[in-house]
Amino acid sequence: MTRTRGVNRSRPSGGFEVVAWMFMRVSGILMFLFLLGHIAYMHIISNVDDINYDFVAKRYASPFWRVYDLLLLTLVLFHGLNGARTVIHDYVHPRGWRVFVISVLYVTALVFFVIGSYTILAFRPVTS
Repeated sequence: MTRTRGVNRSRPSGGFEVVAWMFMRVSGILMFLFLLGHIAYMHIISNVDDINYDFVAKRYASPFWRVYDLLLLTLVLFHGLNGARTVIHDYVHPRGWRVFVISVLYVTALVFFVIGSYTILAFRPVTS
């Protein structure tokens, strides 16, 4: 029986890949719990029609919601980044192309992380 590249999905044997493998499982569970909280608060407890700038300003007056959203952003972004990295390693075989594609992936993720974090942390409500 021959095995082709990218087919074996068993647990890795050591190093960074074990950490990445474990991160996917833990971050997936945490994301699920955070997303349940987000959906419950934003779509069930709060009326969707009432979500506007004032709603966000009141919500972000509490440091809890800023940390919550920052953790959710971090989990989602790095979970997706790790998954995309795994797919690239499985399907982009020439080393030069793999380095290029992963570099573009990391730069893009960093840009989105900086923009998202800045939006959450630097938000100051405009008073009229």
